[in-house]
Amino acid sequence: MDANLQFWRAEGQSFFQRFRLWLDVLDPLLLLKSSDEIRRARLLGNTGKTLSEPTQDDQTKKASLLCLSSVHPDTGNIIPVLFRPPAFMPISLPLVIVASLQVRAKPTFFYQFVFHTYNTGFSLLNGNGTTNSEEYSVQEKQFFYGLAAITYAACVGALPLVFMDRYTSKNSLMQLITRKLLPAPLIGLMTAFTTAVVRCPEFENGIKVMDSSGKTVGVSQKAGEKAVKETALSRGVLFGTTFFLPTVLMHFVERAKVARTPRALTSMRMLVITSVLAGMLPVSLSMFPQCGQIKRADLEPEIASSTEETELFYNRGI
Repeated sequence: MDANLQFWRAEGQSFFQRFRLWLDVLDPLLLLKSSDEIRRARLLGNTGKTLSEPTQDDQTKKASLLCLSSVHPDTGNIIPVLFRPPAFMPISLPLVIVASLQVRAKPTFFYQFVFHTYNTGFSLLNGNGTTNSEEYSVQEKQFFYGLAAITYAACVGALPLVFMDRYTSKNSLMQLITRKLLPAPLIGLMTAFTTAVVRCPEFENGIKVMDSSGKTVGVSQKAGEKAVKETALSRGVLFGTTFFLPTVLMHFVERAKVARTPRALTSMRMLVITSVLAGMLPVSLSMFPQCGQIKRADLEPEIASSTEETELFYNRGI
């Protein structure tokens, strides 16, 4: 079992533990570390501790946090800097802001296309690496599936505005629905959809499952399906809430007339979106264990018969 998964298993068993860990892992200052520093931290993080022993040494813990933020647990490769977990908030924030403008159909399609492109790329590079081998067919499938999913998600996001522009531009109720109520659930569903599509090889081909000692027992499609479902759900909750809650809060702000000028209203809106996204990101990442668990009875018969342990482990991905 990789050192990153060992760390998650030892110190990320409860939601609160995972939440505290993600607050440290998402520190943008970790993006400033060089590749040599990350490699040295990787060596220091492999201390030979047991899989259930918490890390007490401060230096080792800092090295482990740097590895969690920069190294893929399946391949051992350093993740490109723009797609590391600490970069997710700084890059997603402006994309969320422009994607939520809901001005016209064409700009909305473009903004959401860019937004879903980054979200899909992040999901691809931080997913389970079992099927991300040298097989060109797998990489090619993920690329074309991802592109199709991004285009579809952007079209769905812009569709309510197309409908409103053509048929109901003067209907206040329909404007409320298309501009205020529909965007949040659509964004949530589409981000979950693109995440699931780009990681489809995980439930088609399976992912590695390991026993308590870290030994690989087999490759399971059911574990891959569970990992993708959990990640897609957490991503949908993240962006669904990030688009919905600011809309609700700004509705009350506008009614209370707290912000008296358009500039003040825009500034407050950006502040609310930033606060909600910053709060929801570690919450969504903490919803499910990073070192996922699956019962032996839920696995394929050939894997279940090859071990006597009741629970097996896998890398859920981000």
